[in-house]
Amino acid sequence: MSQLLVNVDVPELEPAIEFDTRAFALRLARRLGPEVAELVGAEAPIYLLAKPAGSPASASARAARDYRRHWTPVHLDFAVADVEAAVARALAAGARLEGAIESHAFGRMATLADPFGHGVCLIQFTGRGYDALAEPDA
Repeated sequence: MSQLLVNVDVPELEPAIEFDTRAFALRLARRLGPEVAELVGAEAPIYLLAKPAGSPASASARAARDYRRHWTPVHLDFAVADVEAAVARALAAGARLEGAIESHAFGRMATLADPFGHGVCLIQFTGRGYDALAEPDA
């Protein structure tokens, strides 16, 4: 089995630590040098990596890091007990709500952007949660 580690590039470490601890009730576990912070409080540790805007995304990629709001196929979802309270906490920390809280078969969901351009969803599962989406066995 592999262990999941979540790494999130941010333009500056201190504002990112402040945002994530306030918005998502994460805790700073430790610093791994001046450019990496480990946050805990989710099911997997989240590492914030200080990478300046405009720096290359990788040695072989042409893309540069850009912290304006952007779309990516990978983002963080936080399962919460009370989506309204979680949205209020995230907004107070500096997130932007990108639409109304929506109801789905699995529960209620809010889509937000953090101050660093990353999309984040807050999900309050209801009923059977994601199992409500599963097809019954044939």
